[in-house]
Amino acid sequence: MNLSNTPLPRPGIMDIVPYAGGESKIPGVSRIIKLASNEGALGCSPRARDAMIHAAGDVYRYPDGACVELREAIGQQYGIDPARIVCGAGSDELIGMLIHSYAGPGDTLVQSRYGFLMYSIYGKSAGVETLFAPETNLTADVDALLATVKDTTRLVFLANPNNPTGTILPPSEVQRLREGLRDDIILALDSAYCEFVQSNSFDGGIGLVNSHPNTVMLRTFSKIHGMGGIRLGWAYGPAHIVDVLNRVRGPFNVSALAQVAGVAAIKDTEFQDSVRAHNRLWREWTREKMEALGLVVTPSEGNFLLATFPSEGPRTAERADAFLRSRGLICRRVAGYGLPDSLRVSIGTGEEMELFVQTLTEFMEEGGGS
Repeated sequence: MNLSNTPLPRPGIMDIVPYAGGESKIPGVSRIIKLASNEGALGCSPRARDAMIHAAGDVYRYPDGACVELREAIGQQYGIDPARIVCGAGSDELIGMLIHSYAGPGDTLVQSRYGFLMYSIYGKSAGVETLFAPETNLTADVDALLATVKDTTRLVFLANPNNPTGTILPPSEVQRLREGLRDDIILALDSAYCEFVQSNSFDGGIGLVNSHPNTVMLRTFSKIHGMGGIRLGWAYGPAHIVDVLNRVRGPFNVSALAQVAGVAAIKDTEFQDSVRAHNRLWREWTREKMEALGLVVTPSEGNFLLATFPSEGPRTAERADAFLRSRGLICRRVAGYGLPDSLRVSIGTGEEMELFVQTLTEFMEEGGGS
């Protein structure tokens, strides 16, 4: 083939480093314990599973493109207007739709230094430059975010709680961020992990969407609902932004099985409560055990922990990862986020966390497995 005639992608596309999901296999290892992707430790709601099985016979039919029943169920659960909800194939799709709808070449978006990688990836795909604001103690800094904004800025993304650090800004600081931005800047609140936050005053951004213009909240069914394989998310925002997103999304972007599972899951509050209780118990237990081993563990409001290892010597994050993997335990290296000395550890079942701590203890006590 004559490569001189090969179609060229838009500028910037080839600069994208594709997002790498958490691994789930290790060559030569039969039993794998995957603690790399913040998946639901208890699986999904039994009601959601049963709903999908019941609906499987109808998958030859196209789904409801408007997700009416699902949006009504979400609206009822959270006391919000279903007409201001748009659903997507995971919150990732909605992030991409927001960026492609409101920004392009010559524009910028702002995010915190250790925010979710997909913001900048979608930005590059749209020709948008991402500006990174410094953080304070691995936590988003409102003053730094505001100082990073330029005349060209069209969107500001804030993951709260943040992935991969687990840190959080209180509602008062998020409101200060919104009030410090120009009205024509969209503030996108990525609340993928907000259901794990223990504070009763934390609503993931619903109040701010209601009280301030051009603010959008993004949510997912992948975390507390344990439905990462279904790819389902939703956004809540002002009518004019929801209208735009509905114009650019695919006509059947949410599958029929995802919709029925979502309706069942959102109503199963008992299951959600059990997931929260399990996460709180084992996250704190694991944090205490890792700190007792001399590791620095960032306080987390998510279903994961970020542990920092020595940058030199036999007990580095890289060596810890290799040792854990040799025993079938997969954690998440976060060097791609600029955190080469850290591992992110998802909260799994009680048995999985006990085995993780036992294996990590062996690594630390043996001097890095040397």
